[in-house]
Amino acid sequence: MKNLFMIIGLLGFSAMFAQQSEIDITPDNSWLKAGLTAGIPVGDASDVSSFNLGLDVRGQYLFNPNFAIGVASGYSHFFAKDNLEDFGIVPVAGYLRYYFTPSGIFIGSDLGYGFLTNVENNEGGLYVNPQLGYHNRDWNIYAFYQNTFAENDVDLQTVGLGVTYNIRFK
Repeated sequence: MKNLFMIIGLLGFSAMFAQQSEIDITPDNSWLKAGLTAGIPVGDASDVSSFNLGLDVRGQYLFNPNFAIGVASGYSHFFAKDNLEDFGIVPVAGYLRYYFTPSGIFIGSDLGYGFLTNVENNEGGLYVNPQLGYHNRDWNIYAFYQNTFAENDVDLQTVGLGVTYNIRFK
């Protein structure tokens, strides 16, 4: 079932790309986003980890002043409790964002696959990361809920805050 959702999501992203025959990349509609995240594990992840820090890297294309699509990756490091070992998630995802105004509130979500690092017998699974935040021309500050539906019925969830800086193409 999880794989079905991932396939449907990927097909939706490819359909959106196919609808526009020519993409004109400019500093006003396309940029990289790079930043940091910090979160508190919840659910299964809270049993083995007390805190996580991450790097967030994104490439974004703005279709119009309100709607953007892109690709997202990075790394979330989970600091282990007790005598357990730290582990991490490397997401590979597409994302959608809706900007209500040129500066102000936005909503969005990532959908893809989260690869687990330093975890035995579990490579990862469906990755979902909805966000609500504030943006201006240079910065994005957002709250997120990240969930990786990993193999063997393990859900790695975290809630937190992130900040990214927009690096414009020239």
